[in-house]
Amino acid sequence: MDTSMDMNPVRTYRVGELLGMARERAVPVVRGIPDAALAAPTPCAEYDVRALVDHLFQVIVQFQRLAAKEASDFGEAPEPVAGSPEWRERFAREADRLVAAWSEPGAEDGTTGAMNMPARLVGSMALLDLTVHVWDLARATGQEYPGADEAVVAELSGAVDELAPTARKMGVFGEPVPVAEGASAFERLLGRTGRDPSWNTPAPASRNAPAPASRNATEPAVVPPGTVEG
Repeated sequence: MDTSMDMNPVRTYRVGELLGMARERAVPVVRGIPDAALAAPTPCAEYDVRALVDHLFQVIVQFQRLAAKEASDFGEAPEPVAGSPEWRERFAREADRLVAAWSEPGAEDGTTGAMNMPARLVGSMALLDLTVHVWDLARATGQEYPGADEAVVAELSGAVDELAPTARKMGVFGEPVPVAEGASAFERLLGRTGRDPSWNTPAPASRNAPAPASRNATEPAVVPPGTVEG
């Protein structure tokens, strides 16, 4: 008996769809960041909350250009976002534009950027930032982040496989962090980017506390944008 009609093919999502899923999780977290938390540390040792919001804002703007196969410039100093009037809504609008840009026909086809990287991989880099850096922000500001959608985690797992060797050589990904037995797929993904899924905002250090560990223990989530642009 032919059972082929009973089989459910695995759906392949477009990058724009995946970014839309990430956007739905990201915007509430950014809207939930209180101004009082902007100076708080994050799991990205080189960024406090304010700097990480500014970085993520730059990413979602520049990756719109890459979706359109246009030149981007991550070297230009980004306009500070966090703390300016209506910065949370500015973020939401640019996240919408990012989703729209990568939903355009042909956005993930061919190559993009100065290094002519596969466009889908470049789109996945934006997805990685919009997912993992938002987890950073949620954790740094005491917000709940239940995890990424299954399809997003699947896409990012493949992207991290491809990006990790270069990212670790460049010191962008930290060394993999062991995760607890029974950890979710998203927690395992965090561990592979050098994050401890159990990270919490550190308590204020006492005057006699020992010096903090090296900042290289946890680095930003993704290959620096300059790697895309050369």
